[in-house]
Amino acid sequence: MLGGSEWLVILVIVIIVFGATKLPQLGDGLGKAIRNFKRAVGTGGELDVTPKKPEPPNTNDGKPPEVKIE
Repeated sequence: MLGGSEWLVILVIVIIVFGATKLPQLGDGLGKAIRNFKRAVGTGGELDVTPKKPEPPNTNDGKPPEVKIE
């Protein structure tokens, strides 16, 4: 496990590499990635394998449907 001094050195290196203005964007992106990963892992067993019904063929060739008035 990392101690306080190691975290401080890592934080200083990250600030030097990315700059202080990019840190909020970096944290936001990392948080979203972790949330998406947890959501994907949590729903892993719920796979829908039901076959889809085929759509009926379109026979009007782009023309509006004919309306019969009686």
